[in-house]
Amino acid sequence: MLAFLKRNIRWIAGGFTLMFFSSFGQTYFIAASVSEWQTAFDLSHGEFGRLYMLATLASAACLPFLGRLLDVVQADRIIAIVVPILAGAALLAGYATSLTVLVIAIFVLRLFGQGMMTQIVLTTTGRWFVAQRGRAVSLVVLGHHGAEATIPLAFATLTIAYGYRMGWTVAAIVLLVVGLPFAYWCYHKPRVPLGQRSAEELTVPEVRSWTRREVLSDPIFWLLLTGVLVPAFIGTTVFYHQNYLTELHDWPPQIFAVSLVIMALTTVGCSLVAGAAIDKFGARMVLPYFLLPLSGACFFLGSSGSEETLFFVMVLLGISYGISSTLFGSLWPDIYGTANLGAIRSITVSAAVLSTAAGPGITGTLIDRGIDLPAQMVFFGAYCLLAAGAMTLASVSLRRRA
Repeated sequence: MLAFLKRNIRWIAGGFTLMFFSSFGQTYFIAASVSEWQTAFDLSHGEFGRLYMLATLASAACLPFLGRLLDVVQADRIIAIVVPILAGAALLAGYATSLTVLVIAIFVLRLFGQGMMTQIVLTTTGRWFVAQRGRAVSLVVLGHHGAEATIPLAFATLTIAYGYRMGWTVAAIVLLVVGLPFAYWCYHKPRVPLGQRSAEELTVPEVRSWTRREVLSDPIFWLLLTGVLVPAFIGTTVFYHQNYLTELHDWPPQIFAVSLVIMALTTVGCSLVAGAAIDKFGARMVLPYFLLPLSGACFFLGSSGSEETLFFVMVLLGISYGISSTLFGSLWPDIYGTANLGAIRSITVSAAVLSTAAGPGITGTLIDRGIDLPAQMVFFGAYCLLAAGAMTLASVSLRRRA
């Protein structure tokens, strides 16, 4: 591992940085200000959830057009555009004077934070690494998990001391002063010069590069999406409703920020283990297992309201996220090749963003109609088990095709 890092620290650090700062467009960060926005604009859980869904759906619709740029434009040039726009959206969200401005800010945060920042990292990492792709992906996604462990606590501290607007202001400043120059420098030099392959990759068989049209006509692709989208849907739902769950169960105000640290630590360990397993056995072999811990998390959250339950939930979420975050970065290039990876990943990331849009909108509406979130989580847990069966079927079909 140390030798691998020494050879590739520039690109791993760049990917880590972008994943870390993508957190400003992730639901777990945005959700920390939901209570203030609901109060400011007099919105219910369902009303704000539907607006959040609308903004996220719009970002998902735009992502396939922007994501394919990574197949024709160098990554550092895209970074030079994406990061400043994300910083501007952070300021807009913190100082929104109307509901329309807030929805626009959330749209840009989701498109350029969760969408394009993640798209840049996983597309370039999947393209630049082959023999040790699982290890590389497991390291760059640690940026996301590190942000989960630190940024909510930092934001909560700033909010308590100075108000939530200061938190968004600091986010914009850090993006411009730290994230932009460092990520640009890391990605300014591609890992492998165009048209060449490193020695470690010469031992790995070539995977035929599918076009996006071919991928969309592949039945296995749509079967995979029935499971691949589940962690984003459920995780977003839990993080988005953190204030609601805290009030429902009378938990201490900062318990979610503390529990995210536990989840992040669990995710880090599981991500590294998953990366090694993927390099050894292949992404197809790991595919059937990532939803099982997520199912357990749903059942725990649906069955009890004690403080201890939340920590069990976060451990199980961490296991599932650790496996899935590394798996998804390796799965698509492993199946469909790398030549059109930007276009292909733009579809999968767009679908993931779409599922995160559906989570708050659907669950918030059900809450308004009297079906509380714990009751909904039992249903989600059952779906995870069914989807795990579908992933097993997809894994067998992919191994046969290979």
